[in-house]
Amino acid sequence: MSTPASRERRQLADDLLAAGPDAPTLCGDWTARDLAAHVVIRERRPDAAVGILVGALSGYTDKVQAKTADDDWGDLVERVRSGPPVWSPTRIDKVDRAVNTIEFFVHTEDIRRAADGWTPRDLDAELENDLAAALARAAKMLTKSAPTGVTLAPDGREPFVAHEGEPTVTVRGPIGELVLFVYGRQDHALVEIDGTDDAAAQLRAAKFGI
Repeated sequence: MSTPASRERRQLADDLLAAGPDAPTLCGDWTARDLAAHVVIRERRPDAAVGILVGALSGYTDKVQAKTADDDWGDLVERVRSGPPVWSPTRIDKVDRAVNTIEFFVHTEDIRRAADGWTPRDLDAELENDLAAALARAAKMLTKSAPTGVTLAPDGREPFVAHEGEPTVTVRGPIGELVLFVYGRQDHALVEIDGTDDAAAQLRAAKFGI
């Protein structure tokens, strides 16, 4: 069954191949090869994936990721495309949609928007709905360090408070752009920010994401 998560997975694999292993990304100094290795260990190496969230274990994660990144480029991308092993709970569509739709959407844009001349994609309604549901679940955690209050106002949907505080800033735009904004890609997200100049500048410079 084709789901938004599975379609974004295929898009990510296609864009990785098109960009090439040495292409830049929006993930700091990671290349496309590093990004592909990150996706692979997140799905296939639970012992190393813990370090993605737990800073004390990040050293081991970095070593495993570096070793994985040395693999043949075509094989590495094929592992991204083919997905997790049979024992992974994300083999279940419902779980996959809950945890991977945003992951693959953001990383696809990390590849696309690091290149010159990028333009936003037209997202289908099913993908937008899954992104909206995932954003509603994750927004408070992602913006917990915000220096201002944050209200997110997706186009065509009800605004909601992601982070309480004063002054309050409202971020408006398509759902995909809001996802990128709160995942720390503020400089590459096509949004409008309603608030004082100082508050808006603080929000654009804030450290968001997991």
